[in-house]
Amino acid sequence: MFKRILVATDGSTLSKKAVASAIALAAQNDADLVALNVVPRYPRSYFEGSMTFSPEDIGRVEKQWAEKAQAMLDTVSARAKESGVRVKTATANSDLVAESIIAAAKKHKSDLIVMASHGRKGIKRLLLGSETQHVLAHSALPVLVLR
Repeated sequence: MFKRILVATDGSTLSKKAVASAIALAAQNDADLVALNVVPRYPRSYFEGSMTFSPEDIGRVEKQWAEKAQAMLDTVSARAKESGVRVKTATANSDLVAESIIAAAKKHKSDLIVMASHGRKGIKRLLLGSETQHVLAHSALPVLVLR
């Protein structure tokens, strides 16, 4: 039924469950899997006027975030391969998580997006809104939401 499934992961416990379900679904459908992590940009504007960070410091932090994301995706890739699933990993560098997920699904010609019902916790979720809800509202593709 599905040929290419995109799974969005942020490394949270619930997101790991979504990854496991996406791998199982891909295996059942003999589908390819694309594992995506959206890496945020360093929040430069929050510190304007109060603290000064050099471009090197900012670059170092962003590199650490990218390396952490790649390590997480490498783990997903290994789990998928153990299940006999063809897998590709991708990262997007953006603060626009939902838009990045939708764009990646289009870019990789996915026919299903799998994601957790939420990943952010507490005040961040209240301030930023639900990325999952945004994907559900704006994606032309089917979205499987897991909790």
